[in-house]
Amino acid sequence: MDSISLQNRIALVTGASRGIGKSLALRLAEEGAGLILTATTLESLGETEAEIRAGGGTAHAIACDLSEPSQIRNLAEEAPKVFGGLDILVNNAGVSVNKPILATTDEEWDRCQAVNARAIFILCRETIPVLSESDAATILNIGSVVGIKGYANQGAYGASKHALMGFTKVLAQEVQPLGIRVHAINPGAVNTEMVRTMRPDLDPEGLIQPEALADWVVYLLTHRNSAVIDDLHLRRASGDPWFS
Repeated sequence: MDSISLQNRIALVTGASRGIGKSLALRLAEEGAGLILTATTLESLGETEAEIRAGGGTAHAIACDLSEPSQIRNLAEEAPKVFGGLDILVNNAGVSVNKPILATTDEEWDRCQAVNARAIFILCRETIPVLSESDAATILNIGSVVGIKGYANQGAYGASKHALMGFTKVLAQEVQPLGIRVHAINPGAVNTEMVRTMRPDLDPEGLIQPEALADWVVYLLTHRNSAVIDDLHLRRASGDPWFS
């Protein structure tokens, strides 16, 4: 199978209300996938859902606070019922803390780990049984260059993204016999509200645009052949080459 269509595939995208998640959801809908959108509130998902439907796509929103394990389990149970299955899981949602370690509180540390690492573990664990029923199941974990390098004032965030990478490597091995492919995407600075807040010194025009990242996601999902890309490092074209 060299290339596949995303027409009628079912994708669950977390953090779909804005930024990378919204761009990914809109692009997957353009490719013909049915979208299950999730964010903390239904109100925040309204714009994404409306844009998909205005473009002729299919979308359904489910509210989920990813810091609450019970809500994640409910999402995993309800999502496959919407369109009768699940082919693609995009773990995109995340939170950040931009503080020196000495100023980071216990609560800030715990929330970073809960949303950026624990939530992905729970959602993957709970959806693997239904994903294994797909003939082209894929899990995409949106990491960060921060999960590869260390940056001052990003101790909690960096630790959570390093944890995500460790989990992703093990996950890929464990679900390979089930026919589920796992990819990690580790971009540098993307033009999102989070990055603009954490790195106000960067020119937004020189950052990776969310739409460009979406192009790579579609490439990974549609090119399902004898080669597999485990992780993809994306840097802004204006930045220094070979950031790893």
